[in-house]
Amino acid sequence: MNIKLKLKQHIVQSLTRNGIENNNNLLISNTYQKKPWHYQINGIIKIAKKINQDPYKLACNIVSEIQIYKMYHTIQVSKPGFINIFLNEKWIEKKLEKKMKSIRLNVKLVEPQNIVIDYSSPNMAKEMHVGHLRSTIIGDATARIMEFLGHNVIRINHIGDWGTQFGMIITYLKENKKINRITENTNFNKIYQKSKIEYETNETFFNKTKENILKLQSGDKHYINIWKKIVDTTIKKNEKIYKKLNVTLTNEHIVGESFYKNMLPNIVNDLKTKNIAVEHHGAIMIFLKKFKNRYGQPMGIIIQKQNGTFLYATIDLACLKYRYDVLHADKILYYTDTRQHQYLMQIVEIGRLANYIPNHVQIEHHMFGMILSENNHPFKTRSGNSIKLSSLLDEAIQRAKIIAKQKNPTLSKKKIDFLSRKIGIGAIKYFDLSKNRSNNYVFNWNNILSFNGNTAPYIQYAYTRILSIFKKLKISMLHLEGKIKLIELCEKKLGLKLLQFEEIIIETANKGMPNILCTYLYELSTIFSHFYETCSILLSKNIEMRFSRLNLAFLTARTLKLGLNILGISTINYM
Repeated sequence: MNIKLKLKQHIVQSLTRNGIENNNNLLISNTYQKKPWHYQINGIIKIAKKINQDPYKLACNIVSEIQIYKMYHTIQVSKPGFINIFLNEKWIEKKLEKKMKSIRLNVKLVEPQNIVIDYSSPNMAKEMHVGHLRSTIIGDATARIMEFLGHNVIRINHIGDWGTQFGMIITYLKENKKINRITENTNFNKIYQKSKIEYETNETFFNKTKENILKLQSGDKHYINIWKKIVDTTIKKNEKIYKKLNVTLTNEHIVGESFYKNMLPNIVNDLKTKNIAVEHHGAIMIFLKKFKNRYGQPMGIIIQKQNGTFLYATIDLACLKYRYDVLHADKILYYTDTRQHQYLMQIVEIGRLANYIPNHVQIEHHMFGMILSENNHPFKTRSGNSIKLSSLLDEAIQRAKIIAKQKNPTLSKKKIDFLSRKIGIGAIKYFDLSKNRSNNYVFNWNNILSFNGNTAPYIQYAYTRILSIFKKLKISMLHLEGKIKLIELCEKKLGLKLLQFEEIIIETANKGMPNILCTYLYELSTIFSHFYETCSILLSKNIEMRFSRLNLAFLTARTLKLGLNILGISTINYM
Protein backbone atom coordinates (compact mmCIF):
# COMPACT_ATOMS: atom_id res chain seq x y z
CA MET A 1 0.00 0.00 0.00
CA ASN A 2 1.50 3.29 -1.17
CA ILE A 3 -0.52 5.84 0.81
CA LYS A 4 1.20 8.86 -0.74
CA LEU A 5 0.44 7.61 -4.24
CA LYS A 6 -3.21 7.01 -3.31
CA LEU A 7 -3.53 10.52 -1.86
CA LYS A 8 -1.93 12.05 -4.94
CA GLN A 9 -4.28 10.15 -7.26
CA HIS A 10 -7.32 11.47 -5.39
CA ILE A 11 -6.03 15.08 -5.42
CA VAL A 12 -5.06 14.95 -9.12
CA GLN A 13 -8.45 13.48 -10.08
CA SER A 14 -10.18 16.32 -8.24
CA LEU A 15 -7.98 18.96 -9.90
CA THR A 16 -8.60 17.40 -13.33
CA ARG A 17 -12.37 17.44 -12.78
CA ASN A 18 -12.01 21.16 -12.07
CA GLY A 19 -10.11 21.70 -15.32
CA ILE A 20 -6.70 22.04 -13.66
CA GLU A 21 -4.02 19.94 -15.40
CA ASN A 22 -0.88 21.47 -13.86
CA ASN A 23 -0.26 19.54 -10.63
CA ASN A 24 3.55 19.47 -10.56
CA ASN A 25 3.65 21.52 -7.36
CA LEU A 26 1.83 18.91 -5.26
CA LEU A 27 3.83 17.83 -2.23
CA ILE A 28 2.55 15.16 0.16
CA SER A 29 4.24 14.92 3.55
CA ASN A 30 3.99 12.32 6.28
CA THR A 31 3.53 14.50 9.37
CA TYR A 32 2.32 12.09 12.08
CA GLN A 33 5.56 12.21 14.06
CA LYS A 34 5.27 15.99 14.50
CA LYS A 35 1.58 16.86 13.96
CA PRO A 36 -1.74 15.32 15.03
CA TRP A 37 -2.76 14.65 11.42
CA HIS A 38 -1.26 11.82 9.37
CA TYR A 39 -0.47 13.58 6.08
CA GLN A 40 -0.40 17.14 4.80
CA ILE A 41 -0.95 18.24 1.20
CA ASN A 42 1.16 21.24 0.18
CA GLY A 43 1.38 22.96 -3.19
CA ILE A 44 -2.27 23.99 -3.51
CA ILE A 45 -1.25 27.63 -2.95
CA LYS A 46 1.14 27.61 -5.95
CA ILE A 47 -1.39 25.84 -8.16
CA ALA A 48 -4.10 28.35 -7.20
CA LYS A 49 -1.85 31.33 -7.95
CA LYS A 50 -1.15 30.05 -11.47
CA ILE A 51 -4.88 29.96 -12.28
CA ASN A 52 -5.80 33.08 -10.27
CA GLN A 53 -7.96 31.23 -7.75
CA ASP A 54 -8.21 31.60 -4.01
CA PRO A 55 -6.07 28.76 -2.54
CA TYR A 56 -8.33 28.25 0.47
CA LYS A 57 -11.43 27.86 -1.72
CA LEU A 58 -9.59 25.51 -4.09
CA ALA A 59 -8.46 23.37 -1.13
CA CYS A 60 -12.04 23.28 0.21
CA ASN A 61 -13.35 22.19 -3.22
CA ILE A 62 -10.81 19.36 -3.34
CA VAL A 63 -11.74 18.19 0.17
CA SER A 64 -15.47 18.18 -0.65
CA GLU A 65 -14.76 15.79 -3.54
CA ILE A 66 -12.26 13.37 -1.97
CA GLN A 67 -13.80 12.92 1.49
CA ILE A 68 -16.18 10.30 0.06
CA TYR A 69 -13.38 7.70 0.11
CA LYS A 70 -13.41 5.22 3.01
CA MET A 71 -9.70 5.65 3.73
CA TYR A 72 -10.29 9.10 5.23
CA HIS A 73 -11.58 9.76 8.74
CA THR A 74 -11.34 13.55 8.72
CA ILE A 75 -9.92 16.09 6.27
CA GLN A 76 -9.24 19.64 7.41
CA VAL A 77 -8.29 22.76 5.47
CA SER A 78 -6.13 25.37 7.16
CA LYS A 79 -5.41 28.79 5.69
CA PRO A 80 -4.02 29.83 3.34
CA GLY A 81 -4.48 26.45 1.58
CA PHE A 82 -3.09 23.42 3.42
CA ILE A 83 -5.00 20.12 3.48
CA ASN A 84 -4.55 17.97 6.60
CA ILE A 85 -5.47 14.28 6.32
CA PHE A 86 -6.59 11.98 9.15
CA LEU A 87 -6.82 8.38 7.93
CA ASN A 88 -9.61 6.03 8.95
CA GLU A 89 -8.25 3.63 11.58
CA LYS A 90 -10.61 0.84 10.50
CA TRP A 91 -9.22 1.20 6.98
CA ILE A 92 -5.65 1.01 8.36
CA GLU A 93 -6.55 -2.15 10.32
CA LYS A 94 -7.88 -3.90 7.20
CA LYS A 95 -4.82 -2.93 5.16
CA LEU A 96 -2.51 -4.27 7.89
CA GLU A 97 -4.40 -7.57 7.99
CA LYS A 98 -4.04 -7.84 4.22
CA LYS A 99 -0.34 -7.04 4.59
CA MET A 100 0.08 -9.97 7.00
CA LYS A 101 -1.03 -12.44 4.33
CA SER A 102 1.40 -11.15 1.69
CA ILE A 103 4.91 -12.54 1.21
CA ARG A 104 5.97 -9.12 -0.12
CA LEU A 105 4.15 -7.24 2.67
CA ASN A 106 1.73 -6.08 -0.03
CA VAL A 107 4.39 -4.05 -1.89
CA LYS A 108 3.28 -4.00 -5.53
CA LEU A 109 5.57 -4.76 -8.45
CA VAL A 110 6.23 -1.82 -10.76
CA GLU A 111 6.31 -1.80 -14.55
CA PRO A 112 9.77 -3.28 -15.19
CA GLN A 113 12.62 -1.39 -16.82
CA ASN A 114 16.11 -2.49 -17.85
CA ILE A 115 18.26 -0.71 -15.28
CA VAL A 116 22.04 -0.84 -15.62
CA ILE A 117 23.82 -0.15 -12.32
CA ASP A 118 27.55 0.56 -12.52
CA TYR A 119 29.16 0.18 -9.09
CA SER A 120 32.22 -0.91 -7.10
CA SER A 121 34.58 -0.91 -10.14
CA PRO A 122 37.97 -1.31 -8.42
CA ASN A 123 41.27 -1.10 -10.30
CA MET A 124 43.06 -4.37 -10.92
CA ALA A 125 46.60 -4.97 -9.65
CA LYS A 126 45.65 -3.05 -6.50
CA GLU A 127 43.91 -4.04 -3.29
CA MET A 128 40.44 -2.70 -2.61
CA HIS A 129 40.57 0.06 0.00
CA VAL A 130 38.10 1.98 2.14
CA GLY A 131 37.39 4.30 -0.80
CA HIS A 132 35.61 1.42 -2.57
CA LEU A 133 33.20 0.84 0.31
CA ARG A 134 30.57 3.46 -0.55
CA SER A 135 30.24 2.65 -4.26
CA THR A 136 30.07 -1.08 -3.52
CA ILE A 137 27.42 -1.11 -0.80
CA ILE A 138 25.28 1.85 -1.94
CA GLY A 139 25.20 0.48 -5.49
CA ASP A 140 24.39 -3.00 -4.22
CA ALA A 141 21.58 -1.75 -1.97
CA THR A 142 20.06 0.10 -4.93
CA ALA A 143 20.34 -3.02 -7.11
CA ARG A 144 18.51 -5.07 -4.46
CA ILE A 145 15.76 -2.45 -4.07
CA MET A 146 15.22 -2.17 -7.84
CA GLU A 147 15.04 -5.95 -8.17
CA PHE A 148 12.59 -6.19 -5.28
CA LEU A 149 10.32 -3.72 -7.08
CA GLY A 150 10.39 -5.90 -10.20
CA HIS A 151 12.94 -4.19 -12.45
CA ASN A 152 15.39 -6.13 -14.61
CA VAL A 153 18.65 -5.08 -12.96
CA ILE A 154 21.90 -5.45 -14.89
CA ARG A 155 24.79 -5.18 -12.45
CA ILE A 156 28.06 -3.97 -13.95
CA ASN A 157 31.41 -4.15 -12.18
CA HIS A 158 33.39 -1.88 -14.52
CA ILE A 159 36.82 -2.95 -13.26
CA GLY A 160 39.93 -0.97 -14.20
CA ASP A 161 41.75 -3.72 -16.10
CA TRP A 162 43.26 -1.74 -18.97
CA GLY A 163 45.65 1.17 -19.26
CA THR A 164 49.09 2.53 -18.44
CA GLN A 165 49.40 0.86 -15.01
CA PHE A 166 49.55 -2.58 -16.65
CA GLY A 167 52.37 -1.49 -18.92
CA MET A 168 54.25 -0.25 -15.84
CA ILE A 169 53.65 -3.44 -13.82
CA ILE A 170 54.52 -5.78 -16.71
CA THR A 171 57.73 -3.82 -17.36
CA TYR A 172 58.67 -4.03 -13.67
CA LEU A 173 57.95 -7.78 -13.52
CA LYS A 174 60.02 -8.43 -16.65
CA GLU A 175 62.91 -6.23 -15.48
CA ASN A 176 63.01 -8.03 -12.12
CA LYS A 177 62.37 -11.50 -13.61
CA LYS A 178 59.17 -12.03 -11.61
CA ILE A 179 56.82 -12.87 -14.48
CA ASN A 180 56.55 -16.53 -13.47
CA ARG A 181 56.20 -15.79 -9.74
CA ILE A 182 52.70 -14.31 -9.78
CA THR A 183 50.55 -15.95 -7.07
CA GLU A 184 47.53 -15.04 -4.96
CA ASN A 185 49.96 -13.62 -2.38
CA THR A 186 51.73 -11.30 -4.82
CA ASN A 187 51.65 -7.77 -3.41
CA PHE A 188 50.66 -5.77 -6.48
CA ASN A 189 50.27 -2.61 -4.40
CA LYS A 190 54.02 -2.54 -3.71
CA ILE A 191 54.87 -3.53 -7.28
CA TYR A 192 52.67 -0.74 -8.63
CA GLN A 193 54.25 1.84 -6.28
CA LYS A 194 57.78 0.80 -7.27
CA SER A 195 56.95 0.69 -10.98
CA LYS A 196 55.35 4.14 -10.76
CA ILE A 197 58.54 5.62 -9.29
CA GLU A 198 60.59 4.00 -12.07
CA TYR A 199 58.12 5.23 -14.70
CA GLU A 200 58.38 8.81 -13.46
CA THR A 201 62.16 8.93 -12.87
CA ASN A 202 63.77 6.42 -15.25
CA GLU A 203 63.63 7.33 -18.96
CA THR A 204 64.60 3.81 -20.10
CA PHE A 205 61.85 2.28 -17.95
CA PHE A 206 59.41 4.90 -19.28
CA ASN A 207 60.17 4.03 -22.91
CA LYS A 208 59.96 0.27 -22.28
CA THR A 209 56.59 0.79 -20.58
CA LYS A 210 55.27 2.63 -23.64
CA GLU A 211 56.47 -0.21 -25.88
CA ASN A 212 54.84 -2.81 -23.63
CA ILE A 213 51.54 -0.90 -23.53
CA LEU A 214 51.42 -0.89 -27.34
CA LYS A 215 52.22 -4.63 -27.44
CA LEU A 216 49.47 -5.32 -24.91
CA GLN A 217 46.93 -3.16 -26.73
CA SER A 218 47.83 -4.74 -30.08
CA GLY A 219 47.04 -8.21 -28.66
CA ASP A 220 50.52 -9.74 -28.28
CA LYS A 221 49.80 -13.20 -26.76
CA HIS A 222 52.74 -13.13 -24.35
CA TYR A 223 51.70 -9.79 -22.88
CA ILE A 224 48.01 -10.74 -22.85
CA ASN A 225 48.86 -13.86 -20.79
CA ILE A 226 50.81 -11.82 -18.22
CA TRP A 227 47.96 -9.30 -18.04
CA LYS A 228 45.40 -12.09 -17.52
CA LYS A 229 47.40 -13.51 -14.60
CA ILE A 230 47.47 -10.11 -12.91
CA VAL A 231 43.74 -9.50 -13.42
CA ASP A 232 42.63 -13.02 -12.41
CA THR A 233 44.70 -12.87 -9.22
CA THR A 234 43.14 -9.55 -8.23
CA ILE A 235 39.60 -10.73 -9.04
CA LYS A 236 40.02 -13.73 -6.70
CA LYS A 237 41.02 -11.43 -3.84
CA ASN A 238 38.11 -9.08 -4.48
CA GLU A 239 35.69 -12.00 -4.66
CA LYS A 240 36.47 -12.81 -1.00
CA ILE A 241 35.73 -9.22 0.02
CA TYR A 242 32.39 -9.18 -1.82
CA LYS A 243 31.41 -12.42 -0.11
CA LYS A 244 32.36 -11.08 3.32
CA LEU A 245 30.44 -7.85 2.62
CA ASN A 246 27.37 -9.83 1.51
CA VAL A 247 27.06 -7.95 -1.77
CA THR A 248 25.49 -9.55 -4.84
CA LEU A 249 28.35 -8.88 -7.28
CA THR A 250 29.83 -12.03 -8.84
CA ASN A 251 32.35 -12.68 -11.61
CA GLU A 252 29.55 -12.76 -14.18
CA HIS A 253 28.92 -9.06 -13.49
CA ILE A 254 32.48 -8.08 -14.44
CA VAL A 255 32.58 -6.05 -17.64
CA GLY A 256 35.93 -4.31 -17.42
CA GLU A 257 37.58 -1.64 -19.51
CA SER A 258 39.34 -4.30 -21.60
CA PHE A 259 35.97 -5.64 -22.79
CA TYR A 260 35.59 -2.57 -25.02
CA LYS A 261 39.12 -2.48 -26.47
CA ASN A 262 38.13 -3.77 -29.94
CA MET A 263 35.34 -1.19 -30.21
CA LEU A 264 37.60 1.83 -29.68
CA PRO A 265 38.90 2.36 -33.27
CA ASN A 266 35.31 2.36 -34.57
CA ILE A 267 34.24 4.85 -31.89
CA VAL A 268 37.01 7.27 -32.90
CA ASN A 269 36.28 6.90 -36.63
CA ASP A 270 32.55 7.36 -36.07
CA LEU A 271 33.04 10.52 -34.02
CA LYS A 272 35.36 11.91 -36.70
CA THR A 273 32.83 11.07 -39.45
CA LYS A 274 30.11 12.89 -37.51
CA ASN A 275 32.42 15.94 -37.14
CA ILE A 276 32.23 15.63 -33.37
CA ALA A 277 35.93 14.72 -33.03
CA VAL A 278 38.77 16.57 -34.78
CA GLU A 279 42.53 16.23 -35.08
CA HIS A 280 44.37 18.68 -32.86
CA HIS A 281 48.19 18.73 -32.63
CA GLY A 282 48.31 15.09 -33.74
CA ALA A 283 45.74 13.87 -31.18
CA ILE A 284 42.02 13.25 -31.74
CA MET A 285 39.92 15.53 -29.56
CA ILE A 286 36.34 16.61 -28.90
CA PHE A 287 35.62 20.21 -27.93
CA LEU A 288 32.46 20.68 -25.88
CA LYS A 289 30.77 24.08 -25.95
CA LYS A 290 28.72 23.29 -22.83
CA PHE A 291 31.89 22.92 -20.75
CA LYS A 292 34.51 25.65 -20.46
CA ASN A 293 38.15 25.43 -19.42
CA ARG A 294 39.77 27.99 -17.12
CA TYR A 295 40.28 30.35 -20.06
CA GLY A 296 36.57 30.32 -20.92
CA GLN A 297 37.16 28.21 -24.03
CA PRO A 298 35.33 24.96 -24.96
CA MET A 299 36.67 22.04 -22.92
CA GLY A 300 38.81 19.62 -24.92
CA ILE A 301 38.51 15.84 -24.37
CA ILE A 302 41.25 13.64 -25.86
CA ILE A 303 40.00 10.28 -27.19
CA GLN A 304 43.20 9.16 -28.96
CA LYS A 305 46.80 10.21 -28.32
CA GLN A 306 49.40 11.01 -30.97
CA ASN A 307 50.95 7.54 -30.55
CA GLY A 308 47.60 5.88 -31.29
CA THR A 309 46.71 4.80 -27.74
CA PHE A 310 43.16 5.32 -26.51
CA LEU A 311 42.07 6.96 -23.27
CA TYR A 312 39.47 6.32 -20.56
CA ALA A 313 37.06 8.70 -22.31
CA THR A 314 37.10 6.49 -25.43
CA ILE A 315 36.40 3.41 -23.32
CA ASP A 316 33.56 5.12 -21.45
CA LEU A 317 31.95 6.22 -24.73
CA ALA A 318 32.12 2.66 -26.08
CA CYS A 319 30.70 1.49 -22.77
CA LEU A 320 27.77 3.93 -22.99
CA LYS A 321 26.97 2.87 -26.55
CA TYR A 322 27.13 -0.83 -25.63
CA ARG A 323 24.77 -0.37 -22.69
CA TYR A 324 22.08 1.00 -24.97
CA ASP A 325 22.71 -0.98 -28.18
CA VAL A 326 23.24 -4.40 -26.56
CA LEU A 327 21.87 -4.23 -23.01
CA HIS A 328 18.87 -2.09 -24.08
CA ALA A 329 19.11 0.10 -20.99
CA ASP A 330 16.12 2.25 -20.06
CA LYS A 331 18.09 3.78 -17.22
CA ILE A 332 21.79 3.83 -16.28
CA LEU A 333 22.96 4.56 -12.73
CA TYR A 334 26.59 5.36 -11.95
CA TYR A 335 27.95 5.10 -8.40
CA THR A 336 31.19 7.06 -8.26
CA ASP A 337 32.35 9.88 -6.01
CA THR A 338 31.62 13.57 -6.53
CA ARG A 339 35.04 14.27 -8.09
CA GLN A 340 34.04 12.38 -11.25
CA HIS A 341 30.80 14.26 -11.85
CA GLN A 342 32.00 16.76 -14.46
CA TYR A 343 33.89 14.09 -16.40
CA LEU A 344 30.85 11.79 -16.44
CA MET A 345 28.58 14.61 -17.61
CA GLN A 346 31.04 15.31 -20.45
CA ILE A 347 30.89 11.65 -21.55
CA VAL A 348 27.08 11.74 -21.43
CA GLU A 349 27.05 14.97 -23.50
CA ILE A 350 29.27 13.37 -26.18
CA GLY A 351 27.10 10.23 -26.10
CA ARG A 352 23.98 12.33 -26.70
CA LEU A 353 25.65 14.33 -29.52
CA ALA A 354 26.74 11.11 -31.24
CA ASN A 355 23.31 9.54 -30.69
CA TYR A 356 24.89 6.64 -28.80
CA ILE A 357 22.34 7.15 -26.08
CA PRO A 358 18.89 8.61 -26.91
CA ASN A 359 17.37 11.37 -24.78
CA HIS A 360 14.66 9.10 -23.38
CA VAL A 361 17.28 6.93 -21.63
CA GLN A 362 17.82 8.28 -18.13
CA ILE A 363 21.41 8.59 -16.96
CA GLU A 364 21.91 9.43 -13.31
CA HIS A 365 25.13 9.98 -11.43
CA HIS A 366 24.44 8.91 -7.86
CA MET A 367 27.58 10.51 -6.53
CA PHE A 368 28.70 10.26 -2.94
CA GLY A 369 30.93 12.05 -0.46
CA MET A 370 34.07 10.87 1.30
CA ILE A 371 34.67 8.87 4.47
CA LEU A 372 36.59 11.04 6.93
CA SER A 373 38.58 10.38 10.08
CA GLU A 374 37.69 12.22 13.29
CA ASN A 375 39.98 15.12 12.35
CA ASN A 376 37.83 15.63 9.21
CA HIS A 377 40.61 14.49 6.89
CA PRO A 378 40.27 11.54 4.48
CA PHE A 379 40.09 8.26 6.43
CA LYS A 380 43.57 6.72 6.22
CA THR A 381 46.14 4.89 8.33
CA ARG A 382 48.37 6.87 10.71
CA SER A 383 51.14 6.70 8.13
CA GLY A 384 48.82 8.30 5.55
CA ASN A 385 48.20 5.18 3.46
CA SER A 386 44.79 4.03 2.24
CA ILE A 387 43.11 1.55 4.60
CA LYS A 388 42.66 -1.87 3.03
CA LEU A 389 39.00 -2.81 2.88
CA SER A 390 39.75 -6.39 3.96
CA SER A 391 41.53 -5.08 7.09
CA LEU A 392 38.64 -2.76 7.92
CA LEU A 393 36.10 -5.60 7.70
CA ASP A 394 38.28 -7.91 9.80
CA GLU A 395 38.55 -5.21 12.48
CA ALA A 396 34.75 -4.75 12.46
CA ILE A 397 34.29 -8.48 13.08
CA GLN A 398 36.88 -8.52 15.88
CA ARG A 399 35.33 -5.50 17.61
CA ALA A 400 31.87 -7.08 17.29
CA LYS A 401 33.24 -10.30 18.79
CA ILE A 402 34.28 -8.46 21.97
CA ILE A 403 30.76 -7.01 22.28
CA ALA A 404 29.11 -10.39 21.58
CA LYS A 405 31.20 -12.10 24.29
CA GLN A 406 30.32 -9.38 26.81
CA LYS A 407 26.60 -9.73 26.12
CA ASN A 408 26.61 -13.54 25.82
CA PRO A 409 29.51 -15.01 27.86
CA THR A 410 27.94 -18.50 27.81
CA LEU A 411 27.55 -18.78 24.02
CA SER A 412 29.67 -21.31 22.12
CA LYS A 413 32.61 -20.16 20.00
CA LYS A 414 30.70 -21.11 16.84
CA LYS A 415 27.74 -18.92 17.79
CA ILE A 416 30.00 -16.04 18.86
CA ASP A 417 31.82 -16.19 15.51
CA PHE A 418 28.48 -16.20 13.67
CA LEU A 419 27.16 -13.26 15.71
CA SER A 420 30.33 -11.20 15.38
CA ARG A 421 30.33 -11.50 11.59
CA LYS A 422 26.64 -10.56 11.27
CA ILE A 423 26.91 -7.67 13.73
CA GLY A 424 30.29 -6.36 12.52
CA ILE A 425 29.63 -6.41 8.77
CA GLY A 426 26.03 -5.23 9.23
CA ALA A 427 27.20 -2.33 11.40
CA ILE A 428 29.79 -1.14 8.87
CA LYS A 429 27.31 -1.31 5.98
CA TYR A 430 24.41 0.29 7.82
CA PHE A 431 26.51 3.16 9.18
CA ASP A 432 27.44 4.09 5.62
CA LEU A 433 24.00 3.48 4.11
CA SER A 434 22.27 5.50 6.84
CA LYS A 435 24.15 8.64 5.78
CA ASN A 436 22.96 10.89 2.97
CA ARG A 437 25.23 9.66 0.16
CA SER A 438 25.82 13.21 -1.09
CA ASN A 439 27.63 14.14 2.13
CA ASN A 440 30.96 13.26 3.70
CA TYR A 441 30.76 11.44 7.02
CA VAL A 442 33.11 10.79 9.95
CA PHE A 443 34.03 7.16 10.62
CA ASN A 444 33.69 6.32 14.33
CA TRP A 445 33.84 2.77 15.71
CA ASN A 446 31.90 3.60 18.90
CA ASN A 447 28.98 5.00 16.91
CA ILE A 448 29.08 2.23 14.31
CA LEU A 449 28.79 -0.61 16.85
CA SER A 450 26.50 1.16 19.32
CA PHE A 451 23.27 -0.54 20.41
CA ASN A 452 21.68 2.90 20.77
CA GLY A 453 20.62 5.28 18.03
CA ASN A 454 20.36 4.84 14.27
CA THR A 455 22.62 1.78 13.93
CA ALA A 456 22.36 -1.78 12.64
CA PRO A 457 22.89 -3.35 16.11
CA TYR A 458 19.95 -1.32 17.47
CA ILE A 459 17.63 -2.55 14.70
CA GLN A 460 18.97 -6.12 14.85
CA TYR A 461 18.30 -6.10 18.59
CA ALA A 462 14.72 -4.84 18.03
CA TYR A 463 14.15 -7.80 15.70
CA THR A 464 15.62 -10.28 18.21
CA ARG A 465 13.48 -8.77 20.96
CA ILE A 466 10.31 -9.52 18.98
CA LEU A 467 11.36 -13.13 18.44
CA SER A 468 11.89 -13.49 22.20
CA ILE A 469 8.27 -12.43 22.84
CA PHE A 470 6.96 -15.32 20.77
CA LYS A 471 9.41 -17.73 22.41
CA LYS A 472 8.25 -16.72 25.89
CA LEU A 473 4.60 -17.18 24.94
CA LYS A 474 5.42 -20.39 23.02
CA ILE A 475 3.44 -19.12 20.04
CA SER A 476 4.52 -19.74 16.46
CA MET A 477 4.56 -16.75 14.12
CA LEU A 478 3.20 -19.06 11.44
CA HIS A 479 -0.04 -19.73 13.33
CA LEU A 480 -1.15 -16.31 14.51
CA GLU A 481 -4.87 -15.71 14.90
CA GLY A 482 -7.18 -12.79 15.46
CA LYS A 483 -7.63 -9.37 13.92
CA ILE A 484 -5.72 -6.13 14.37
CA LYS A 485 -7.36 -3.48 16.55
CA LEU A 486 -5.75 -0.05 16.89
CA ILE A 487 -7.01 1.38 20.18
CA GLU A 488 -4.10 2.90 22.11
CA LEU A 489 -2.05 5.75 20.62
CA CYS A 490 1.10 3.58 20.56
CA GLU A 491 -0.80 0.96 18.50
CA LYS A 492 -2.04 3.60 16.06
CA LYS A 493 1.44 5.03 15.54
CA LEU A 494 2.95 1.59 14.97
CA GLY A 495 0.14 0.54 12.62
CA LEU A 496 0.50 3.63 10.42
CA LYS A 497 4.29 3.30 10.32
CA LEU A 498 4.00 -0.31 9.17
CA LEU A 499 1.63 0.72 6.40
CA GLN A 500 4.15 3.26 5.05
CA PHE A 501 6.76 0.66 4.06
CA GLU A 502 5.89 0.64 0.34
CA GLU A 503 6.00 4.42 -0.08
CA ILE A 504 9.42 4.43 1.63
CA ILE A 505 10.75 1.72 -0.72
CA ILE A 506 9.49 3.68 -3.75
CA GLU A 507 11.01 6.95 -2.50
CA THR A 508 14.34 5.22 -1.76
CA ALA A 509 14.43 3.76 -5.29
CA ASN A 510 13.42 7.00 -7.02
CA LYS A 511 16.06 9.07 -5.23
CA GLY A 512 18.77 6.42 -5.04
CA MET A 513 19.10 7.23 -1.34
CA PRO A 514 19.28 4.13 0.92
CA ASN A 515 19.42 6.42 3.97
CA ILE A 516 15.66 7.00 3.50
CA LEU A 517 14.98 3.30 4.12
CA CYS A 518 17.49 3.26 7.00
CA THR A 519 15.73 6.17 8.71
CA TYR A 520 12.39 4.40 8.32
CA LEU A 521 13.71 1.15 9.86
CA TYR A 522 15.21 3.08 12.77
CA GLU A 523 11.98 5.01 13.38
CA LEU A 524 9.97 1.78 13.15
CA SER A 525 12.28 0.16 15.74
CA THR A 526 11.92 3.18 18.02
CA ILE A 527 8.12 3.24 17.71
CA PHE A 528 7.99 -0.50 18.39
CA SER A 529 10.16 -0.06 21.49
CA HIS A 530 7.72 2.54 22.84
CA PHE A 531 4.78 0.28 21.88
CA TYR A 532 6.38 -2.69 23.70
CA GLU A 533 6.93 -0.66 26.87
CA THR A 534 3.50 1.02 26.82
CA CYS A 535 1.16 -1.62 25.39
CA SER A 536 1.90 -4.84 27.25
CA ILE A 537 1.80 -8.05 25.24
CA LEU A 538 3.05 -10.56 27.79
CA LEU A 539 0.81 -9.29 30.62
CA SER A 540 -2.29 -8.62 28.54
CA LYS A 541 -5.24 -10.68 29.86
CA ASN A 542 -7.55 -9.76 26.99
CA ILE A 543 -7.01 -12.49 24.37
CA GLU A 544 -8.19 -10.35 21.42
CA MET A 545 -5.92 -7.49 22.47
CA ARG A 546 -2.95 -9.82 23.00
CA PHE A 547 -3.28 -11.36 19.53
CA SER A 548 -3.81 -7.95 17.94
CA ARG A 549 -0.56 -6.76 19.50
CA LEU A 550 1.21 -9.97 18.56
CA ASN A 551 0.11 -9.39 14.97
CA LEU A 552 1.58 -5.89 15.10
CA ALA A 553 4.82 -7.30 16.54
CA PHE A 554 4.88 -9.99 13.85
CA LEU A 555 4.43 -7.38 11.09
CA THR A 556 7.18 -5.26 12.65
CA ALA A 557 9.61 -8.21 12.67
CA ARG A 558 8.83 -9.05 9.04
CA THR A 559 9.24 -5.43 7.96
CA LEU A 560 12.57 -5.06 9.78
CA LYS A 561 13.85 -8.33 8.31
CA LEU A 562 12.77 -7.49 4.76
CA GLY A 563 14.07 -3.92 5.02
CA LEU A 564 17.49 -5.01 6.29
CA ASN A 565 17.70 -7.81 3.71
CA ILE A 566 16.99 -5.30 0.93
CA LEU A 567 19.95 -3.29 2.25
CA GLY A 568 22.11 -6.43 2.26
CA ILE A 569 22.18 -6.72 6.07
CA SER A 570 21.32 -9.88 8.00
CA THR A 571 18.97 -10.14 10.96
CA ILE A 572 19.91 -12.22 14.02
CA ASN A 573 17.73 -14.74 15.84
CA TYR A 574 19.62 -14.46 19.14
CA MET A 575 21.81 -11.84 20.73
